[in-house]
Amino acid sequence: MTMTEPQVSDRREGTRGMIRKLLNERQEMLAMFCRVAGLEPYNDASPGVDVLQEFCQILIDYSAFGHFEIYERIVAGRERRSQVVAVAREVYPRIAEASEVAVEFNDKYDASDHTLDLHELDHDLSKLGEELAVRIEMEDHIIQALTSR
Repeated sequence: MTMTEPQVSDRREGTRGMIRKLLNERQEMLAMFCRVAGLEPYNDASPGVDVLQEFCQILIDYSAFGHFEIYERIVAGRERRSQVVAVAREVYPRIAEASEVAVEFNDKYDASDHTLDLHELDHDLSKLGEELAVRIEMEDHIIQALTSR
């Protein structure tokens, strides 16, 4: 069974929309990362705690979108192109590792259920930044596969 031209066009537009949303969420997360990285001093009374809270939410939203909207779609078999599936299988384990670091960061710095200790924020931001860089590189491999014909 072959797909008709409108079906192919709809699927491609859906893919482009999904990629645009991922890139927008990534950009928002990176902008907030830079704001948090520029906060000083790191103490519990700092007005930057609200910025840190906002960053944690954006970080988790970005991580969840990538996982549930892109990787789940591929893993669930809704992606038909074998090249995309192969790339996703290759890079996903590394993306999952980076996501775990993001979740750990959120668990430590989301003050909704515990008192914040910001003494290790520099170190934790550095580790998170390294993992985000890897994740972005891996996502770009998937984006390239999704957008190639």
